[in-house]
Amino acid sequence: MDSKEVTLLKKALARQKMARQQAERLLEQKSHELYEEARHLKESNNKLENLLSEKTSELDGVFINIIDPYVVMDLSFNVVSMNQSAKNFLGFDNKKEEINLWKLVHEDFMEYTMESFSSLREVGMLKNYRAKIFIKGGEEKWVEINASLVFNKEKQPIAAQGIVRDITQEMEVRELLSEQKRQLDIIVNSSPLGIILVDVNKIIKVNYTMTSLLGYSYDDFMRMNVKDFTDADSLKEGEQLQNKLNNGEIDKYTIHQKFVKNSGEILQVKLSVSAVRNIYKEISYMVMMVEDITKQLEAEERLKTEREKYSGIIANMNLGLLEADRDGIIQMVNQSFCEMIGYEESELVGINAKHFVSLEDRRKVSDQIKTRATGKSDSYEVHVITKTGETRHWLVSVAPLFNKDHNVIGSIGITLDITEQKELELQKEKLVKDLENSNQGLQEYAHIVSHDLKSPLRSISALATWLSDDYKDVLDEGGKQNLELMQEKVASMDKLIHGILEYSTANSSALDDSKVDLNGVITDIGETIFIPEHVKLVVPKTLPTIMADRIKVHQVFQNIIGNAVVHIEREVGLVEVLYKDDGEFWQFTISDNGVGIPEEYHKKIFDIFQSIGNNERSTGIGLSIVKKIIDRYQGRVWIDSVVGEGTQFHFTIKKDHN
Repeated sequence: MDSKEVTLLKKALARQKMARQQAERLLEQKSHELYEEARHLKESNNKLENLLSEKTSELDGVFINIIDPYVVMDLSFNVVSMNQSAKNFLGFDNKKEEINLWKLVHEDFMEYTMESFSSLREVGMLKNYRAKIFIKGGEEKWVEINASLVFNKEKQPIAAQGIVRDITQEMEVRELLSEQKRQLDIIVNSSPLGIILVDVNKIIKVNYTMTSLLGYSYDDFMRMNVKDFTDADSLKEGEQLQNKLNNGEIDKYTIHQKFVKNSGEILQVKLSVSAVRNIYKEISYMVMMVEDITKQLEAEERLKTEREKYSGIIANMNLGLLEADRDGIIQMVNQSFCEMIGYEESELVGINAKHFVSLEDRRKVSDQIKTRATGKSDSYEVHVITKTGETRHWLVSVAPLFNKDHNVIGSIGITLDITEQKELELQKEKLVKDLENSNQGLQEYAHIVSHDLKSPLRSISALATWLSDDYKDVLDEGGKQNLELMQEKVASMDKLIHGILEYSTANSSALDDSKVDLNGVITDIGETIFIPEHVKLVVPKTLPTIMADRIKVHQVFQNIIGNAVVHIEREVGLVEVLYKDDGEFWQFTISDNGVGIPEEYHKKIFDIFQSIGNNERSTGIGLSIVKKIIDRYQGRVWIDSVVGEGTQFHFTIKKDHN
């Protein structure tokens, strides 16, 4: 049932109610006249009875002609008399069958009926008795009864008479309205929005959400006006719109307001006000919808701040920024992009991006635009022609641009001018090539020098041997010692030349990596180098097999072990080769119980031509070769040593050094 039908029903019920009320007033008036007449005729019982009979007949005549049902019953609810309307309504005729009204009362209203009947007997009158009854056929009807007692000449109640109104339709309408109101209350109280119902002067209803938003109780709101919890500045902002609403210029408006919570805290809200007007276009009341937008405004403010921040970054960053559609047509560029290419923004927007690259790179740009349409990102290099005609080398990183449906609508790219870097790369490549050539020349030179130096050394050695053999009987002890000393110096010089040759090639030759069993390497070293009889070379734990250049690794271990065994002065010397797996690296330690190395030499000994003491056998090159080789394996080398106790040489080799 829609609101129009409800309105029509209400009007019909109102007219019916008015007619019935007129009949009730007439009933009351006649009953009152009967009562007054009976009181004034006490003097004569005969006249009283005659008059009472006359008036009763007259009253009966009135009720018989009343449109509404009229019933007279005795005090046991048995019907004594009823008019035609009552017969039609109830479906019973007292002249044809006995009728007891108590039996017609709905069970839910029996207690209420007994209470009402008791009240009737006490005061003589009953108004607005409403209950459900059953008419003939078992149909339920709502009735409203106004009744009074009928007395005999001794003023004893002998019966009750009343007018019965059928209010079934009215009650159905009320029930419907009540249900609609209940449903509306559920909707209102369940609404996530605060709702305020306001008449001209005060609040007449708020929902639960409103009390939660502001922290006032329902009773607090009933004593307040909207102005009482509206911030003063917000009141001024809303006055103009409220005046337009009051003047009938508008029927609703929406505005952002600040409400003051019970705690004193300010609540940012969106207030939507709608006017409900009567037939005279006057405001009967206003409905206000209140939405808490505090978090929304905070989010908008954060978004605004972020947008301004990133807009500033984009506008001022050294990187160029370009946005293009699916066809590569430029939609937006930042200032840095304009400065990089030399064009104004107005000269770039609407132009295809590939028109600004060199001819040989245009195909590349077209292919990249197609790739972007598939949703893929990429980076590539292009040659760009600036407004002045200069060719610049750019690195471009481009990503697809999506709409809210995740469809590609274009691309956004960041550009970096790498012209100087490319020039440096070319210079670097040239320098590397020159360095390679230089190194190659140095290696060749080192070999030549080694050969050229060793030839006279071999001649000197041979000459010294001949002198010793030919003149051994002539030379005295001093001469013989000088020749032996000459041979030692020649051997030392030969060793030095060999060391220089190895040092010069330590960084240059390619690493021939393969699986190297370090246990075999240590065994070979022990059989190759001179180890004094009082010194033992020990491997406490089996060494690993590593990926490395066997010759380079052999050099490292041999140079360190060879250095260790000749510097042990104890009666029992010990050199140990240890290792541990350190994740990305292998770490090796060669420990001895020799003389030790002073701390000031811990770093110097890895420099070329640096040695400790006056050991003429040492060239000062071996440990510098070790450092060069370890550097190539991205490792490091260091020592721990205490003078008089011994030395530990440590070095690491990266497992994945390629």
